[in-house]
Amino acid sequence: MQIRQYIMDNIQQKKWKPNDKIPSENELAEQFKVSRITVKKALDSLVEEGIIYRIQGRGSFVAKEEDSENIIYQNKVSQQNSNKLIACIIPRLNSQFITIMVGEIEKLLSQHGYRVILCQTYDSQQLETQTLKEVLRLGVDGIIIYPAEGETYNEEILKLTIEKFPLVLIDRYFRGIGANSVCTDNILGAYEATKHLLDLGHAKIGIISSIPEGTTSIEDRIKGFEKALTEYNIPIDHHLYLLDLTLGEHDNTNKDKIRDFLSNHRDITALFVINNGLTVMEVALEMGYTIPQDLSIIMFDDYEFSHLLKVPPTCMRQQEKLLGQEAVKLIISTIENPLQKRQQIFVPPKLIVRSSTAPFKVKSN
Repeated sequence: MQIRQYIMDNIQQKKWKPNDKIPSENELAEQFKVSRITVKKALDSLVEEGIIYRIQGRGSFVAKEEDSENIIYQNKVSQQNSNKLIACIIPRLNSQFITIMVGEIEKLLSQHGYRVILCQTYDSQQLETQTLKEVLRLGVDGIIIYPAEGETYNEEILKLTIEKFPLVLIDRYFRGIGANSVCTDNILGAYEATKHLLDLGHAKIGIISSIPEGTTSIEDRIKGFEKALTEYNIPIDHHLYLLDLTLGEHDNTNKDKIRDFLSNHRDITALFVINNGLTVMEVALEMGYTIPQDLSIIMFDDYEFSHLLKVPPTCMRQQEKLLGQEAVKLIISTIENPLQKRQQIFVPPKLIVRSSTAPFKVKSN
């Protein structure tokens, strides 16, 4: 990233003009104290974009502006024929959280004269990259993207960020890529959720989630969970962690994992469930647990018909509309001023107490 930015800065500031030779791989490796492989990767990406070109045996040179494919990243709002078009890229439209947030985004952008292209990636990083390239070819003025689950890095998003293209990440962010983002304050939310259980007297608290690696929202919720335990002097016990579920709410494999986990940890009196919350409650009830008398459960995210469930769940409710509003404000301001300082906006969730949590009671023999 630093090598790319260094080269781009020199070109944009006209220090290096078209057909000028840039420093060699060895010189850049020495300057940045990295291997030649790292330098080669940075140069390869710039060649692919048409920013520089190579001549065998002679080195790398600055491309002519008309040859550069980087033109697709330029801000189109300055052009008279701006499409007033924004792409909203999401993993899938399958939850109350995403539906409400995307609905708010579309409504507000429409009020500002923008049309929205809605694209689903189905949590495929390959499809996400392909979709980004396709919407750029369509000439969108900006992109709002909810990254795929488990994704730690996306080269297309890195390129767009470096080139100051109007882009906003929602729900999560990428560590090390200073892109605009609007997220729920997941550390705070998980902290408050766990604190709710601790204040009810629970000490043996389990945590259930899909695989956290690469998904900052899940990683931050685990941090918030552990922060609350630490403040209450409760030892962190990784035996009480189940962190390998899939995203399918009704996946039988998930049910088997949850059943085994609860069977092997009968001393757990409360659960903080990051996702797959309804499946966890279903399995617990099937196993004969009485909720909340035997097992208190709090989950992150709400469900549309929670009030109709046998045990309406206590949850941390994300403020979907507020997230959508902040994303729209940020993408529009970035379109109007692509050089503005990038922002990370965190929206606090709300604790909704229902029937699935109760004070801890010592079981009589």
